[in-house]
Amino acid sequence: EKFKTLKKEGNDFVKTGKYEEAVNKYTECMKLNPEECSIYTNRALCYLKLYKYEEAKQDCDHVLQIEDSNVKAFYRRALAYKGLQVRKKYMSGI
Repeated sequence: EKFKTLKKEGNDFVKTGKYEEAVNKYTECMKLNPEECSIYTNRALCYLKLYKYEEAKQDCDHVLQIEDSNVKAFYRRALAYKGLQVRKKYMSGI
């Protein structure tokens, strides 16, 4: 029950653009139910919005170890890789 409440609060934070707060709620959810894939893909979305590509990639990698056909995880991991490559290119261009 607490898990559902935390997840809903996290989702509400995402809707209002409060990604840091959402990350905190999803992280709390993970302590209660570490096998729930949607929490990791939701947190990965927040990390992408916060330009934390490495963290987003790690969450997606975790989901794909549990559920190797999770489309959201594949998609968000691709976005994370893209973000990392753009950052790398930008950093080396300075």
